[in-house]
Amino acid sequence: MDIKQLQYFIEINRFNSFSKAAEHLYVTQPTISKMIKNLEKEFNVSLFDRSKKRVVLTDAGKIILEQAQVILNAFKDLENQLENLSGVKQGHIRIGLPPMVGSSFFPNIIGAFRECYPAISIELMENGSNKIAEDVEDGTLDLGVVVLPINNDIFDSFSFVTEDIKLVVHPSHALVKKEKITLKDLKREHFMLLNSDFALRNRIMSACKKEEFQPFIVFESSQWDLLGKMAASKLGVTLLPESICDQLKGDIVTLPIEHSDMYWKLAVIWRKDSYLSHAANEWLRFAKKKLHS
Repeated sequence: MDIKQLQYFIEINRFNSFSKAAEHLYVTQPTISKMIKNLEKEFNVSLFDRSKKRVVLTDAGKIILEQAQVILNAFKDLENQLENLSGVKQGHIRIGLPPMVGSSFFPNIIGAFRECYPAISIELMENGSNKIAEDVEDGTLDLGVVVLPINNDIFDSFSFVTEDIKLVVHPSHALVKKEKITLKDLKREHFMLLNSDFALRNRIMSACKKEEFQPFIVFESSQWDLLGKMAASKLGVTLLPESICDQLKGDIVTLPIEHSDMYWKLAVIWRKDSYLSHAANEWLRFAKKKLHS
């Protein structure tokens, strides 16, 4: 058994597919299949139920997966500690960014960081806050940017911005004429929201529930600019953070919502009690200084 076999096994389970895991690892499917067969032969067990049409772990596979993740994380920690011991400022950082956040806050920070640390490579993965938190927790990502709140038993964090959530509508919408708009005024509106990967959606849904109504959702997307265009086309209303509203183009109006529990508070998170590489720690220090300056 070697680390590569365990890595391949974990990736197959992650993607629920031999072919997708092979593509992600830049190897051929026969190569990854052979690795798994050798692992099964070594332990004298079947790792996957091959009678199913999809990838399903056997009981033995579940046990090995749990231990494989522990071993792989320990191996990564060993590599990182030895790298740091050498004092060489190089490495690779995996950072999760929600699509709404990346273009607003981080291009300049990442560019400046690369100028200071050209030997450190950065891999950016775009996803919603909920998925990013999952990936930081399981070690797929080193760091992530998410919408608060988070589970403080699992993550350490530092917050860097808090914004109001604004209503986005076409200029001809009846609500434009109101002096004050409350969340209850949206009770009969057609909502267009970010999909369930985004923590902002959860916050909107919770705020509406407190006002004793369920939003009527007619459209979902992972693209904030598309939501803005849909609102400009009079297809419904959407709710987005203030800095995102400032970037919207088209025939739209953004309006404040009075006395709403909705807000957008962003933070950088990393897994608590887990070793962070020298490169990741340098990026944390650098980003915190830039974001708070």
